[in-house]
Amino acid sequence: MKLVTFSTDGGEPRIGALEGEEIRPLGDSTMIEFIERGDSPEPGEEVVALSEARLHAPVLNPQKVIGIGLNYEDHAAETGADIPEKPIVFAKYPNTIVGPGEEIVIPPITEQADYEAELAVIIGRAARNVSASEALDYVFGYTNCNDVSSRDLQFSEGGQWTRSKSIDTFCPIGPYIATRDEIEDPQNLSVRCILNGEVVQDGSTSKMIFSVAELISFLSQAMTLVPGDIITTGTPPGVGMARDPQLWLKSGDEVTIEIEGLGSLTNPVAAG
Repeated sequence: MKLVTFSTDGGEPRIGALEGEEIRPLGDSTMIEFIERGDSPEPGEEVVALSEARLHAPVLNPQKVIGIGLNYEDHAAETGADIPEKPIVFAKYPNTIVGPGEEIVIPPITEQADYEAELAVIIGRAARNVSASEALDYVFGYTNCNDVSSRDLQFSEGGQWTRSKSIDTFCPIGPYIATRDEIEDPQNLSVRCILNGEVVQDGSTSKMIFSVAELISFLSQAMTLVPGDIITTGTPPGVGMARDPQLWLKSGDEVTIEIEGLGSLTNPVAAG
């Protein structure tokens, strides 16, 4: 099932099942409430044309957004970093989340905003001390993510990444969640970033250093993952800071994240 959070005519966001060019609403619960219930209600008779709906970020207020850095060997190499022996973990916060079509707003505090195409994992039930062999059983689904990063802040503040990664609007996700059964193997998906019509990242989740299952297990040893939590799993090579000349997001740009089986997430860029 492909699930969206949407609204019509300026109304409150609600959730629905995406079926081609139509949405079948699934009641008045939020996406997190739907995930927590753990059931699979059948869509009702109402049908909303996708063209008449506004899509929001599929999960609007997660408890946690957990980022993973340098999780592709070729991305680590392009930045001159050592291959990590354990996952590099940082926090993003719900204020960063925007949906398809919403602006990525670059504030005056940064001149080096960078794109990062990433597979995002949505947790489906409480996970604590889970093994890698059972970790995928705790996944609800997957979506596209753009882990927008302020590089000048990231590397000028003593090695702490959270502020550079948690600027308002710096975590577009969507357009929908593909439930776990829709994705046969999360470690065999193409990942692309397209900036103003040009492909700037073209990788595969098969190149991850730490798999989705390993990341969930590693994180769950320290913290309880709860329904709706989002894990962003790292980016393949081609980021703007590693290019010559370097390539930074600017007002007027349009950036699209495409992951196999997860559709396309497109956001315009604006100055704050």
